Amino acid sequence: MFSFCKMQGTGNDFVMIDCMENEFSYSLPVLSQYLCDRHYGVGADGVILIEKSDVADFKMRIFNQDGTEAQMCGNGIRCFAKYVFEKEKIDKTEFLIETDSGVKKVELELENKKVISVTVNMGEADLDHLKYIIEIEEKQYQVYPISMGNPHAVCFVNNLDDFEVSKIGPILENYKYFPNKTNVEFVEIVDRKNIKLRVWERGVGETNSCGTGACAGSMIAIYEKYTDSEVTVDLRGGKLQTFYDKFNHTIRLKGPAEFVFEGNIEMM
Repeated sequence: MFSFCKMQGTGNDFVMIDCMENEFSYSLPVLSQYLCDRHYGVGADGVILIEKSDVADFKMRIFNQDGTEAQMCGNGIRCFAKYVFEKEKIDKTEFLIETDSGVKKVELELENKKVISVTVNMGEADLDHLKYIIEIEEKQYQVYPISMGNPHAVCFVNNLDDFEVSKIGPILENYKYFPNKTNVEFVEIVDRKNIKLRVWERGVGETNSCGTGACAGSMIAIYEKYTDSEVTVDLRGGKLQTFYDKFNHTIRLKGPAEFVFEGNIEMM
């Protein structure tokens, strides 16, 4: 039996497991599939491990719903930051978290000693400056590959609410141009400061929100000059803010994180 905490960031939910003091001996891919199951487990989009780090204040590992390990998660790292601060594992409001895509700096905004929002320096996006034209059922989709430490493919659409994300998403996720699969963002431009976004996450399916996806969608919108450098991203689970620094080419992500509940679970 072990303890866990359920958290969410704009509807993207995670099972948090504290591994700071005790070595965790379970098969992590199998454990993640079990815990994420919404009928027989806790139910979540992913599992996040809080670990010690030799190069930062903490280390974050994240496993998707299907048991695969992800390099980075923008919503997950905000939950991670809130967890370690409010569980009194650190008393600083700015600190470093090691991820599989590098060390990320987080900044906490507090109200009555509670974390109300977290800003993450997501680093520099790896933009290929090319786009693919992919034909699906005699319709062409213009897709932009971009990496935010994990792979993304951005596609602009006119009417996001009616778009068939569950149909087109898995086709693009597994398309031949993406040998390691990819996260897929469908973006509708609202105006110079706002976009709407739905995401098909690699190894999960459609989720309410994706932090790295919000950054990827914003970056391509800025690159194509559809928006300004500060963008509000409207997702199914809520709104996130992105801030692009054109001088060092980095992007920051700001948004909330919330505790849902805590519990104990026994592995069968």
